[in-house]
Amino acid sequence: MDLLDKVSLGTLLLHWLVVSILLLIVFWAMMKIVAWGKTMSRGAFLFLSFFPLISLFPIPPPQFENVQKAKQEQRKRKEDSGDPPEEDEGEASR
Repeated sequence: MDLLDKVSLGTLLLHWLVVSILLLIVFWAMMKIVAWGKTMSRGAFLFLSFFPLISLFPIPPPQFENVQKAKQEQRKRKEDSGDPPEEDEGEASR
């Protein structure tokens, strides 16, 4: 059963329409919040006071750190299997 056979042009267009409408609603809401924040000094202060709360959520590590960890694990597996380390890997990482 091929998953792509079930996706028709109508389904694709419907998804694009829904995503576009949601993006427009988010953009419109942000513009309204900014306009409200500019007109009321208390509103702007309240609006800006919620931004530090974003930093409470954990930030995932960057992708390149995950790649480095995977490379180190791969080297450990090669050493454990008894294969000699390849010389090209050291030159490629520089």
